[in-house]
Amino acid sequence: MAQVVYIGGEATAAGFRLAGVDTRVAAAGDVAAMLRQAFTERPDCVLLDGALVDYVPAVELEHALVALAPLFAVIPDVRGRGAPPNLSRTVRNALGID
Repeated sequence: MAQVVYIGGEATAAGFRLAGVDTRVAAAGDVAAMLRQAFTERPDCVLLDGALVDYVPAVELEHALVALAPLFAVIPDVRGRGAPPNLSRTVRNALGID
């Protein structure tokens, strides 16, 4: 079974915990350190709550995103916060199609 680490808020962590994921509830000041620690443990995948991305230095986030291992993804929380913008909808709105 793949080892997955989730770093984020308590509500979303509770759901991932039910699925057997190693969860770490992060406060704003702890996110970067938790991400570094997770990468040193070499799990198969690290998931980061999108609402916490702003608390990770850009250089560290870029390194995590381009690393070949472990897999790394930024995901929205259980309430949809931290989701990336819908790029196709933004383009359609800008072109007046929508």
